Amino acid sequence: MHPNPAFRAETRDRALALVRDRGFGTLAVNAEGGPLLSHVPLLLAEDGASADLHLVRSNPIARLGETAAVVAVMGPDAYISPDWYEVPDQVPTWNYAAVHLRGTLRPLPEDAMHDMLDRQSAAYEVRLLPKRPWTTAKMDPDVLARMMRQILPFRLEVDAVDATFKTSQNKPETARLKAAYGVETGPIGHETMAMAKLMRDG
Repeated sequence: MHPNPAFRAETRDRALALVRDRGFGTLAVNAEGGPLLSHVPLLLAEDGASADLHLVRSNPIARLGETAAVVAVMGPDAYISPDWYEVPDQVPTWNYAAVHLRGTLRPLPEDAMHDMLDRQSAAYEVRLLPKRPWTTAKMDPDVLARMMRQILPFRLEVDAVDATFKTSQNKPETARLKAAYGVETGPIGHETMAMAKLMRDG
């Protein structure tokens, strides 16, 4: 997380909203041979106190049992040219939004996997309306059972939520808005239109 307090002032609710919107993050844990990372879809509880996720059974993280963990969720990002500010003596930078969920990763009973898959897919499928939502009921029960044996359910019990929304808040408003326009018209980065909106929102 960026140390500048100007970039760390987001509310917990806004940070969790980004996590819900993305629905995907990087799970990181410490292990004997060094850090382990896995890229996972996740379903955040309504109160933000936990996040459900699953791992393929062969994932080394799945073998650790209960362990301290962080899930990093990236939002949009964009390169910022100092010319866009139209303010002298500026330097290039990179704007981004990111949230870290810190806590304890706990395995859940294997029979919790079906319910988790149903809840996760329902949360994502609703975004595809008016498409008829996919459900596990569309699958052959034997095929579903074989696939379910390959994945394991986990829950991250969230102890802390850290967020950085680095959107040029440390610049004068006119300079920030000019840079937002530059992001829209000269995109270098990931989801630059979303970053330009964050910059305009302040």
